[in-house]
Amino acid sequence: MSDDEFETHVNDALDAIPERLLALLENCIIVIEDEPPAGEPDLLGVYDGVPLTERDTQYGGVLPDRIVIFKNPTLRLCQTRDEVIEEVGITMVHEIAHYFGIDDDRLHDLGYA
Repeated sequence: MSDDEFETHVNDALDAIPERLLALLENCIIVIEDEPPAGEPDLLGVYDGVPLTERDTQYGGVLPDRIVIFKNPTLRLCQTRDEVIEEVGITMVHEIAHYFGIDDDRLHDLGYA
C-alpha cells in the first residue's frame, strides 16, 4: 500500500470521529510514521502527551500532544485493504481515547484494544 493510500485511510478514520469529540482535541497533532520505536515492532499507534485527566492549572506552554499511527506494523498485521481500514480506525479511536485519559483496560472492555 502506498504512503498516499495509507494516509487517506488515516484521514478517513479521523473523519469518522464525531465532530463534537474532535472539537475537544486541543494542542494535539496526528502524524504517520513508518515504524514504531526500536523494541516495539508490533506497536500500531501511540499517544504521546499529557491526558486531559492529568492536566492541572500548571499545564500550558507545552509542545502539542501527538498521536502517531505506524504504517508498517499495520500493514504487516493486516492481510487485506479492508483489514487495514478497520485497524486504522480502531487505532485512531484507541489513541484519541488515551488523550481523554481512558486507559487500556477500559478500551479493551469497549473493543478498542
